[in-house]
Amino acid sequence: MRVVIAGGHGKIALRLERLLAARGDEPVGIVRNPGHLADLSRGVVCDLESATTAEVAALLEGAGAVVFAAGAGPGSGVPRKDTVDRGASVLLADACELAGVRRFVQVSAMGVDGPPREGTDEVFAAYLRAKAAAEEDLRSRDLDWTILRPGRLTDAPGTGRVALAPPPLGRGEVTRDDVAAVLLALLDEPATSGLTLDLLNGDTPVSRAVRDVLPG
Repeated sequence: MRVVIAGGHGKIALRLERLLAARGDEPVGIVRNPGHLADLSRGVVCDLESATTAEVAALLEGAGAVVFAAGAGPGSGVPRKDTVDRGASVLLADACELAGVRRFVQVSAMGVDGPPREGTDEVFAAYLRAKAAAEEDLRSRDLDWTILRPGRLTDAPGTGRVALAPPPLGRGEVTRDDVAAVLLALLDEPATSGLTLDLLNGDTPVSRAVRDVLPG
């Protein structure tokens, strides 16, 4: 399956791309910086802050699914939290509708269900609001979407064991390796469409954790 990943040079995206390629799928990472292409098995250059819907839709030709794993990243200010963490997700969803790609897995964040807590840093508060708006937009669409909200991300080696459940799950950490493994399992399980899921490291093997959240 061809899987197009927005934010293709991100730490989670690179891990997911390796997992997909290792089993014979075709990951395609969307990156803004041409210098990042060398790190991807296959990539395309597109600035999701300035591209048109038609331009992005053309990149989705033949795709079976998309993953939104983009983010403005550390050091970005309030405006880019909106243009990337919200705006780029909206653009990708618009492009999916135009291109006829139904499967959309969005990497979001915990803590977006209510307003940011008093005293939250202005930039982080903008990030949470942008993620919440991106989720709200995606839920309004006739797409086969799944929203994944990881906890605090770490670069520790993956454990293969997680806690995965509808929110609220609580607070904690999850390795980027395990986030990528869960994304892969969600792509394989269309019955997770319509679910919003929190993710932390835990005790349940990834495959079983995904089976356990299936409706019915």
